[in-house]
Amino acid sequence: MLKNYDELSPVAIDCLREIGNIGSGSAASALSQMLGKPIEMRVPDVCVLEYQQIIDTMGGPEKIITGILVRLQGDIKGMMMFLLEDSFAQVVLSTFMSQEKIELTKLDDMQLSVITEMGNIMAGSYLRALATLTGLTIDMEIPSMTVDMLGAIMSVPITEFAQVGDKVLFINDGFSVDGVDIKSNIILIPEMDSLETLMKKLGVM
Repeated sequence: MLKNYDELSPVAIDCLREIGNIGSGSAASALSQMLGKPIEMRVPDVCVLEYQQIIDTMGGPEKIITGILVRLQGDIKGMMMFLLEDSFAQVVLSTFMSQEKIELTKLDDMQLSVITEMGNIMAGSYLRALATLTGLTIDMEIPSMTVDMLGAIMSVPITEFAQVGDKVLFINDGFSVDGVDIKSNIILIPEMDSLETLMKKLGVM
């Protein structure tokens, strides 16, 4: 039985990369439909990283970002987090509310609601793609969103998933809308039993 992410084989990591590619593509497609704009997507880089490496890669613990937390239920239990830089909020709010030069730390309830709904749609699309690929039932709770320093946002999975070690699946992707580059990162943290179920379904265990 898997005890932590370090025990994943190179073949298993490759499978997770492919899942990351498919899920990210599906999420970007859903966002494109909602915005009514074409999206150019770059190929996601999927890797297993320590939490501190993720924080360093994204700009340090004090960087202000939008975090959208999705708890997973069904055959796959765990957590998924979208970590979105301010360019995401700018594009979404300028499209839906004709608002420019938004400060992430000063979003009102309506603005927060719009961005959360975008995260909800992207997460749902991502998980549907994963469920279709694996034949597993994957449900999600209503996402919760926060704007905070990266270190504070990352403290949630660090605390809740301490038992699976200090490494998680990190998907570093991004896309362009109207020539604006949007940095987007996803952390996928299935519980160990769920990860083992996923690996068996994909035929790599």
